[in-house]
Amino acid sequence: MIRVDIRPLADCPGQAARLAAWHVEHWGHFYDPADWNLALATAELEDHASRRGRPTTLVAMQDEAAVGSVSLVDEDAPEFRGVGDAWLASLFVLEQARGRGIGAALVRACVALAARERVPRLWLFTPEHVGFYASLGWRDQGAATLRGRSVHLMDIIPA
Repeated sequence: MIRVDIRPLADCPGQAARLAAWHVEHWGHFYDPADWNLALATAELEDHASRRGRPTTLVAMQDEAAVGSVSLVDEDAPEFRGVGDAWLASLFVLEQARGRGIGAALVRACVALAARERVPRLWLFTPEHVGFYASLGWRDQGAATLRGRSVHLMDIIPA
């Protein structure tokens, strides 16, 4: 595993626009551009940079450069509004930094933050990484469809 520091976005000035570009490039196809696009994602992350509690974003920093991030939000997709009220969202690790435990460290940090925030049950959706999340204690709650794409809903009880 590579050594990274996981910090609130509030402690990583100037990173919101870069993270927003990563997020929209990687997940934009799951959302209606009228509801979520680069400008909206940037504004959302700039808001996250003003706080350390939900909703917020955690950033994996290596040598003062962002290599990944994850968000703790109240809603991740309007289609799942009735499912849960706290979501792990937008887990992303730069391709050149993958396979080194950074994603797992970000997930654990987000779950720990949710526990501190007294979130009783944390949710996520994933199109393809059920095994990864299951290895970190998440439970597969079944398949769902998001904008015509198959995803799995998963949950965990933060502790």
